Amino acid sequence: MKSLRLLFPVLLLAAVSALLFVSCGDDDGGEDGDGRPANIVTRTVEPPPGAPPVTSPAGEGPEENAYQVVRAIESANFDLMLGLAVIPDREGEAVVLTQDGFIWRVSLTDAFPPDLYADLSDRVGREGFEDGLLGLAFSANFPTDREVFIYYVSGVPRRDVLSRFTVGDVQLNPQSEQVLLEVPDPFTNHNGGQLAFGPDGYLYLGLGDGGGANDPLGNGQNLGTLLGSIIRIEVTPDGYSVPDDNPFVDVEGARPEIYAYGLRNPWRFSFDRSTGGIWAGDVGQSAWEEVDFIVAGGNYGWSVMEGFECFQAPDCDTQGLALPRAAYGHDLGCSITGGYVYRGVAMPELAGWYVFGDYCSGRVWALNPADDSEPVLLVESGLPITSFAELPDGELLIITQANAIYRLQPR
Repeated sequence: MKSLRLLFPVLLLAAVSALLFVSCGDDDGGEDGDGRPANIVTRTVEPPPGAPPVTSPAGEGPEENAYQVVRAIESANFDLMLGLAVIPDREGEAVVLTQDGFIWRVSLTDAFPPDLYADLSDRVGREGFEDGLLGLAFSANFPTDREVFIYYVSGVPRRDVLSRFTVGDVQLNPQSEQVLLEVPDPFTNHNGGQLAFGPDGYLYLGLGDGGGANDPLGNGQNLGTLLGSIIRIEVTPDGYSVPDDNPFVDVEGARPEIYAYGLRNPWRFSFDRSTGGIWAGDVGQSAWEEVDFIVAGGNYGWSVMEGFECFQAPDCDTQGLALPRAAYGHDLGCSITGGYVYRGVAMPELAGWYVFGDYCSGRVWALNPADDSEPVLLVESGLPITSFAELPDGELLIITQANAIYRLQPR
């Protein structure tokens, strides 16, 4: 997430105004030539051959401002919450990760008080506001292998770390850590952090461009570094291998782990549980936040482009770049938080729509994946949204740094 996105709301306004990284755009909120508000730009996604389908939702879709967020898991009131993952073999239980290195086991129904699942604070670096424990994914075979994968920023030397741990009956064993990957990280922001196993059984990880304003090291367009990319690996007993069909396996000078690149800071991506398609929120810099449909080999443009606009020059070569499905300006928010394609049953009008939010404004939108319509504003929560979570039944939770977790539901 962008600099200072992880501060409490009371500190955010003053801090944001002080840093270049979070300067707002100059959009005046007017309209463009076809009557759409200039602060939202959209297009139709056309996946390349072989990519997962983009399906059109049935029905008329959601109504604007027809939803609310209701407190869920009352006992989960920890500082610096960044994510929630359901424990695969423990019905009704989940873990909540906090940025400072603690993981808590909670009951989704508040049937028992939280207990400590793991304390990794001794290895998690907190030099910058975006550092810390950032991602967690249970193994695709967790009931058998008892493995969990964790991504965090470490201290000296500064680096991003992907590790594997083993879990006992109800707790993770910190001493079981096996480091799978370490990536030197030059700055204290844009660390990415999303971890998820895809329907293909491979592990996907999103990494930011390494930080600093304007992508100073050119990592976004550099296939020789993992920074600014989503990687795809096959976990093995000794570490990991690279799938043979990764898009850059045979490209000279490219890191074969890379699945897609040209990303500034992919803050949360997810797999559509029906189609397998990957949707991501990529945090912008000075003007635009974007929603991307991720495909193998895709170049998402950073830092040639930000959203639909050229970034470092008035004219730029956009040939071969994958444009966003939608981008919104900084009068609507300033740090996107990617969510999920809704596949629950409690809100049938939302079925098949991609739900996402913004950390700064607390707005939550839904986007039709299959056309170029504008996102529909579901609710203005006013909450600092750090992540969404998908429950086994497809319903959605919203994790916030207001020391609370919420459920999205109709009014």
